[in-house]
Amino acid sequence: MAGSDARALSRSLLDLCRMRKLTIATAESCTGGLVAGALTDIPGSSDVIDRGFVTYSNDAKRAMLGVEAGTLTNFGAVSKETATAMAIGALERAGVDLAVAITGIAGPGGATPGKPVGLVHFAAAARDGRIIHREQRFGAIGRTAVRQRSVVEALRMLMELARGPQAAAKPRRAAAATRLRPRVTRTPRRHAAKRRPPRSPRG
Repeated sequence: MAGSDARALSRSLLDLCRMRKLTIATAESCTGGLVAGALTDIPGSSDVIDRGFVTYSNDAKRAMLGVEAGTLTNFGAVSKETATAMAIGALERAGVDLAVAITGIAGPGGATPGKPVGLVHFAAAARDGRIIHREQRFGAIGRTAVRQRSVVEALRMLMELARGPQAAAKPRRAAAATRLRPRVTRTPRRHAAKRRPPRSPRG
């Protein structure tokens, strides 16, 4: 099921990126290039996919993506901070419009206190400055299943960024609504003005 989901998502993502003239790079650790493989498995993907970084070791993350040694030491390879640094590094070094990064523990070994098997951190970055992060705890469902689900999640995040910022329209509607409120508050003042004439005879 995950394989068919990945293929369908890959097609939709490539079509959207072609329409919007967007390019993509991937930065993968635990998936070992599976996201790039899913995308390049689709014919004609070369007009969207620029490159894929497979940075399995910490040395590779530093050398290929510019992840700082302090980030890896303080937070670990499987962390929000490292995933974000990987995505930004891929974006900058490839000069693309969108980049996604994956780092996790596919299992069966590799778990540490607080970081169980199945923990995967994802980050996606866009040239316009948008960055999204997600943490998934798939559990000990098997190495292959963790990797397959990670591919699908990464493709979904790229699709989210490729669609563009959608929150921009909401503040305008809110602003328009607030502009209407002062008109409503003026009506009681008019009623108050009508009540003033009866007070003058008393004076």
